[in-house]
Amino acid sequence: MSAMNYKGYSARIEYDDADEIFFGRIAGITDGVSFHADTVKDLKAAFHEAVNDYIQTCAAIGKQPQKSYSGQLMLRVSPEVHAAAARAAELSGKSLNAWGEEALKQAAV
Repeated sequence: MSAMNYKGYSARIEYDDADEIFFGRIAGITDGVSFHADTVKDLKAAFHEAVNDYIQTCAAIGKQPQKSYSGQLMLRVSPEVHAAAARAAELSGKSLNAWGEEALKQAAV
């Protein structure tokens, strides 16, 4: 699996060996926007076309296009994990938000 980015949108890319095509879907939005192609070059063009079409379609129907994620994240964890994270943040001299963002950034790479 890999990803593509264009105009602030990201897509998860996969390959279907049976059909010998690459396919993707825009991530982080509830509207279903997908695309496919036989080559990487064509897949990139199909992704750009899908994003542009999504934005144009939203404008035509008077809908605001969704963007991926607001930057606010609510997590539910056990009290023990919460306490351990709070201690680790305090010991590193950071707020829990700053410490958590750093930990998530490192894990998401």
